[in-house]
Amino acid sequence: MIETIQLERRFGSNQVLKSLDLFVKPGEIVGLLGPNGAGKTTTVRILTGLLRPSSGIAQVSGFNVVEHPIEVKRRVGYVPETGALYETLTAREYLDLVAKIYRLDNEIADSRIESFLRLFNLIDESDVRTQAFSKGMKQKIAICAALLPNPEVLLLDEPLDGLDATTALIVKDLLKELSLQGKTILLYSHVLEVVEKMCTRLAILYNGGIVSNGTPEEIINESRSNSLSEAFSRLTGSRNTAQTTKNILNALE
Repeated sequence: MIETIQLERRFGSNQVLKSLDLFVKPGEIVGLLGPNGAGKTTTVRILTGLLRPSSGIAQVSGFNVVEHPIEVKRRVGYVPETGALYETLTAREYLDLVAKIYRLDNEIADSRIESFLRLFNLIDESDVRTQAFSKGMKQKIAICAALLPNPEVLLLDEPLDGLDATTALIVKDLLKELSLQGKTILLYSHVLEVVEKMCTRLAILYNGGIVSNGTPEEIINESRSNSLSEAFSRLTGSRNTAQTTKNILNALE
């Protein structure tokens, strides 16, 4: 479970989050959408304990992220947008390090690591330093690391970024199965098609707060739009993409 109540975060005079109320229950895959600067990254950093809120409450699995940061971290699997790894380590060494941080039993850790490396076709590269990996390969390792401790909550920032089509399908199926097992999943993406197909519910973040919350169909209907992209544009004040495209083409003439 993820819950924020009147969550706020300020950087000097710049208020990034403004009374953010968000709730994700076990078994849900909720997509958090918003334009650049809307507060998505700030929200996930607070939920992972990387950033303290200025005010308000943020809870993960019933634990306050400020009062019980270690308990929160034990229950969260996180895939950052950059797929940051310790690149001097091999893939297997990195996953082994993650297993030790989470204090997994050695036998369980070895079994899971082997399974994940095979699932993502990384066995042949398992003893290669990750600094030599492509963006997609690094993303696979980041996903493996997030899933390794079998967390209650998954926070995924652009999880499909850099993945080939086959691996993306595997990840989508995995997330659906994990949600059926009762995992709480919050997914961040700029790609509307991804969240529309993967998520059970969407929350659109704009100017530091939630401006719409519901299924894609509910958001489309409530905004009196014909598509999710049109609804997103209306709710966030984004430019009319069709008109922008037309203007660019006119400029090329």
